[in-house]
Amino acid sequence: MDIQTTTQTELIDITDRVRAAVRESGIKDGICVISTRHSTGSIIINENERGLRNDILDLLENLIPENKSYAHNQIDNNAHAHLRAVLLGMSETVPIEDGHPVLGTWQSIFFVELDGPRKRTVNIKIVES
Repeated sequence: MDIQTTTQTELIDITDRVRAAVRESGIKDGICVISTRHSTGSIIINENERGLRNDILDLLENLIPENKSYAHNQIDNNAHAHLRAVLLGMSETVPIEDGHPVLGTWQSIFFVELDGPRKRTVNIKIVES
């Protein structure tokens, strides 16, 4: 799945697109692995509430500030994005039962842009059990 991000750092809810991919696969039981090949992007699962989304972005800035002297910034000025991606991870695995991804009531799947805006790719691998 292709995503065009619009800001430097943002959370993009991809839950409906993942659900559609699972439905279109026809697989009733298994797992769905959602991943990104980008070293400055991440996949996370959490609640899709505006305040919490802002809190997550604030947490990332507090833990790994953008305006700090990082060795990688001598090459590219985006070390903070790489380090944030290390914390968040590049994939999530979700069970599939009865043809649907199994998520909690308040859980959503997000692509996290950490060095945008850019065109990004999210991979969805569905494996039958």
